[in-house]
Amino acid sequence: MVSVKWLGHAAFEIEIADKRVLIDPFLKENPLSPLKPEDLQHIDIIVITHDHGDHFGDSIEIAKKHNSTVVSVYETANKASSEGVQNCIGMNIGGTVKIDGLSITLTPAFHSMSSNPCGAVLSDGKTSIYHAGDTTVFHDMRIIRQLYKPSIALLPIGGFYTMGPREAALAVALVKPKIVIPMHYNTFDVIKQDPEEFKSELRKIKVKGVKVVVLKPGEVYQV
Repeated sequence: MVSVKWLGHAAFEIEIADKRVLIDPFLKENPLSPLKPEDLQHIDIIVITHDHGDHFGDSIEIAKKHNSTVVSVYETANKASSEGVQNCIGMNIGGTVKIDGLSITLTPAFHSMSSNPCGAVLSDGKTSIYHAGDTTVFHDMRIIRQLYKPSIALLPIGGFYTMGPREAALAVALVKPKIVIPMHYNTFDVIKQDPEEFKSELRKIKVKGVKVVVLKPGEVYQV
């Protein structure tokens, strides 16, 4: 069983390969998050897509409390290490690390930050989950589909800082997941979006065979 819990913004708690994985744990200052760091059960791994505050978030506090392994691009992992996290794995785009039965691969993302932004693919060999990070749509999302065949895609739709509904619909057409879960919207006024518009954009470009799962913060989707 694989479960995906949305914690608002780009934050997810994912149970896969007998691991509990947090991605971009922006919780304390996240007005949509149903959980705070102290509410979390044991966290094995934290994946950070980039070092902006709304993604790096509460990584340090959580990693120290749970002795979690932090996985990110080299510079972001070094930042976590410099702040006292003991277990850090710093890779680069295209790199893969295997932790027991879980593979984590860092993928490209187009965004501003002090080092390379990334997305991430988590796979237990049966289910593959693609978290796009903060990005616009880009044509090489086809390669992510070809290499990793994600069955679930977590895509930003908020616009302004990332792609909006129109661009995210094209991203779905390129990645072709079975399930898409929109994220990175409604946290702040500047990224207010209606996920129904995202569904409408998918219909406009006639994307078929993809189920859109709109989660409320705290809700879980299970495979």
